[in-house]
Amino acid sequence: MILPRSFYRRSTVEVARDLLGKILVHGETEGRIVETEAYLGGNDLAAHSARGLTERTRVIFGPPGRAYVYLIYGMYECLNLVAEPNGKPGCVLLRALEPVAGIEVMQRRRPAARAVRDLARGPGRLTLAMGITRRLNGADVTRGRLTVRGDVPQEKFEIEVTPRIGIRHCADWPLRYLIKGNHYVSRA
Repeated sequence: MILPRSFYRRSTVEVARDLLGKILVHGETEGRIVETEAYLGGNDLAAHSARGLTERTRVIFGPPGRAYVYLIYGMYECLNLVAEPNGKPGCVLLRALEPVAGIEVMQRRRPAARAVRDLARGPGRLTLAMGITRRLNGADVTRGRLTVRGDVPQEKFEIEVTPRIGIRHCADWPLRYLIKGNHYVSRA
């Protein structure tokens, strides 16, 4: 079952936590989401939407359940999923996946990865392995080739909460969520 728009029309923190264990699907590749970060807008100076509505951030202020894909460091694309009700900014960065299908395709896209656990470990590697580019910016993740499934049987897991990583502003905010003990997270 593909997650409905109502799943994303909630607080960004709830969505970030509840995405753990769900399956990101793009074409023939699939991965279990094992690490996320919440970006809240407003006073969260690490969020792109903190500067207000711009052409770049328009997707974040739009309907929930959309992909916000942007370029970082001039070379890596990052995938965020828009949360909150329409007009209120908030998005969840997908930081790491545990590959579950299309692994051979991911390996062709990421030949430098030495092991399966390194294929989608980190936001830039995740998008490379899954074939996600800025062409998908604004895509509706409740239908189409890029979706998140929630109907998979899940083992019980504990959620670890840490400060976000790789940012300068609001870096001490505990808005990074990961499946505790999972070997596919970007950094334990």
